[in-house]
Amino acid sequence: MQDRVCAAARSRRLALGLTQSDLAAKSGVPLATLKRFEQKGQISLSGLLALADALNALAGFGALFPAVEATRLEDLDKPAARQRVRKPKGP
Repeated sequence: MQDRVCAAARSRRLALGLTQSDLAAKSGVPLATLKRFEQKGQISLSGLLALADALNALAGFGALFPAVEATRLEDLDKPAARQRVRKPKGP
């Protein structure tokens, strides 16, 4: 998966006629970081998002973590129950 993401980002950069230097300047990601990403797939999440934004590809990130849909009425209460803060038990 990592290799496909790197290859897709590089292909998109080339299709848009951008050099690595162009994309680094446009995204604010250091050139060395961009080169490391394209060669080894190593980049921070914030760097990846900055590159995706500069490549007009941010929309794809919306599908990464789809919401889990409730299949039963009881399931609707489960997320709320997990968000409750529990008070520590004291002496």
